[in-house]
Amino acid sequence: MTTEQPVAHWRIILAAILDFLTAFFVLGFVIASLFGGITESGFQLSGLPALLLFGLIFAYFWAGKRYFGGTLWKRILKVR
Repeated sequence: MTTEQPVAHWRIILAAILDFLTAFFVLGFVIASLFGGITESGFQLSGLPALLLFGLIFAYFWAGKRYFGGTLWKRILKVR
């Protein structure tokens, strides 16, 4: 019988921050491309596209935990 070692808190927090930033910028750019929100300095979303972005970010975290055994950065940083 093996016991799992506890994960450092800084790795959990870092994974959550990196997951949010990755999801925000990747999904934000995709949504901005679809809805015409690309600007010279990046992207700008308001109204329905912005709500869609935050809904997809929520879905990313939910699906990552429920179906994939962790989000991208939790898997990279081995936070389980």
